[in-house]
Amino acid sequence: MKVGVLLPTFQTSAVPAHEAAQRAADAGLDGVFAYDHLWPMGSPQRPALAPFPVLASIAVRHSSLTVGPLVARVGLVSTAHLVSAFTTLAALAPGRVIAAMGTGDRLSANENLAYGLPVLDADERRTLLGEAARELAATMPVWIGAGAPATNALARELGVTVNLWNAGVAALEQEAAIGPVSWAGPVPSPPSRTGELLDDLARAGATWAVLGADLDLDAFREWRASG
Repeated sequence: MKVGVLLPTFQTSAVPAHEAAQRAADAGLDGVFAYDHLWPMGSPQRPALAPFPVLASIAVRHSSLTVGPLVARVGLVSTAHLVSAFTTLAALAPGRVIAAMGTGDRLSANENLAYGLPVLDADERRTLLGEAARELAATMPVWIGAGAPATNALARELGVTVNLWNAGVAALEQEAAIGPVSWAGPVPSPPSRTGELLDDLARAGATWAVLGADLDLDAFREWRASG
């Protein structure tokens, strides 16, 4: 199982993200990921960096790291624009981009409204997600953020990975029995449980585990060395 970390992109500067990427590369992590939000969830007064420019600048500096958003939300830009963002990133980092995408939900709807973007219904968003995933799946790995049964079924129809957020081991095992699955979520509490969590996720069938920006890198190194 590969392991990645979320970058600290709810900042006014990309410097913390670059510093985190350097630490990730030095620690032997497999990838770094960035949220795709117009502000941190529930905190419209705080900043948020756009994921693709940050990931592009990191990808060209760290050839050992896979990069991707977690997850790019359809409907913020056109499907053509979203596909172009992924293919441009892949041109900078061939073979090291994961096209992780999702439909968004009611919790992110206010971001669209604040910027004058339409709030599409779930079926419309799923249609856009399918269009982008079909186009990208031929050239790079695609993850679809787990959600409604119809969204998960779309991922299985396309043969791409379902990405589960903070799911329990039983749910992960159930999804892994159907098709490829990745996991993302917060760092365990206490952080000393990091190795235990990673073992559980690997046994449950996750191909990737992506943890929060506060990942204990020493705990990760110990886990990797023990394997």
